[in-house]
Amino acid sequence: MKRDIYKTLLEWKEGKKHKPLLLRGARQIGKTYTIKEFGQREFATIITLNFERNEEFKEIFNSYNPKDIIEKISLYTGKNVKPGKTLLFFDEIQECPRAIVSLRYFHEEMPGLHIISAGSLLEFTLESEDFKMPVGRIQYLYMFPLSFGEFLDAIGQQELRKYLVQFNTHATLPQALHEKLNEFVRKYFLIGGMPEVVQEYSTSQDIIRCQKIQRSIIETYVDDFAKYARKSKHRYLKKIFNAVPSMVGQKFMYSQVDNTIKSRDLKEALEILEMAGVVYRVRRTSGAGLPLEAGTKENYFKMVFLDVGLLHAVNGEYSDTAKAKDFTAIYKGAVAEQFTGQEIMAYHSPFSKPSLYYWVREAKNSNAELDYLIEKNSKIIPLEIKSGAKGKMRSLAMFLENYKAKMGVKISQAKYDGELPIISVPFYSIEGFLKQ
Repeated sequence: MKRDIYKTLLEWKEGKKHKPLLLRGARQIGKTYTIKEFGQREFATIITLNFERNEEFKEIFNSYNPKDIIEKISLYTGKNVKPGKTLLFFDEIQECPRAIVSLRYFHEEMPGLHIISAGSLLEFTLESEDFKMPVGRIQYLYMFPLSFGEFLDAIGQQELRKYLVQFNTHATLPQALHEKLNEFVRKYFLIGGMPEVVQEYSTSQDIIRCQKIQRSIIETYVDDFAKYARKSKHRYLKKIFNAVPSMVGQKFMYSQVDNTIKSRDLKEALEILEMAGVVYRVRRTSGAGLPLEAGTKENYFKMVFLDVGLLHAVNGEYSDTAKAKDFTAIYKGAVAEQFTGQEIMAYHSPFSKPSLYYWVREAKNSNAELDYLIEKNSKIIPLEIKSGAKGKMRSLAMFLENYKAKMGVKISQAKYDGELPIISVPFYSIEGFLKQ
């Protein structure tokens, strides 16, 4: 199952100047699989040090001298390390903070050696107050579950995806193909982008088996709570974990999670799950100008979950999505908003952590809300997920008028319509639109 980030890894390998890579992302999204496949395909040798599985590897980093480290790696693994031909993979690197620090010295003293690191709970080490990150000596890469485009690739629809990326052709899409693509979107809503689930679907086409795997992944995340925080806080983590999928698309309020628990306890739990990459905040912004971050309000935000398929698994409901004629109505719009948020993050540059924003106007008899604001070609583009005619896009029209914006985007399962000022983009065309 080849991932889009593979191309980025190839460019890194071939670059004359390459820093050690630190691949960041949630658990079970395919980091380890992708790196190992990359190492096996593109290098003569890949040497993997898993610090969680083999604690003895930590002893290798008692010294920060790269030559000493390489010598010990060869002794421990029985393999020679050859710059340009060997990929060193430090897996679950958060278990050995000294290994993270050592990356600085590899960059400075052995720049020809290719090193990639990853870890499911890496963020907790990086955010630790007593950890000193070797800033400027490491290149971060961010990874997410499979996008809709990657899902199409995985199920054998590579040519269809290539067609969809050519956004200027969508106006002439035949109706039959449009309907077929909407059904693929529906399948992705149910299956999501967790690699193990997508792999199962691509081989067996058995949605029930996919659901079992989704529930198993959910249980794994819950089991991980012991690694995130003390046992006394597990209850708060579970409350937030179960609440977010049912609150996607709504202003997040701690009182709606559980009004018997203090907000500060739930806030801390939410921040922990954010660090773990299980949930993502959608910040409210004024939309008055770039950067969008400058106009945010700290206490006003919505949430999206890691994966739309897992959202269904937590909520325990699949039938509405399987039967729905209007995708934007499923769970009061939550599924469509989750999908769109995932697509925005998935197609963001992998070299920086993506941020999500939305817009609200609160005025007497004139409230308005837009699901997302994005920056594209140094301009703010408002997105509204909605069925119905473009003429009913009151919030979009209000934003365009207030901020003199030239284009707004309606996202739905309707066909593409490029007539300005509000263009209509189908769910399956989000990648093409973002990349044009």
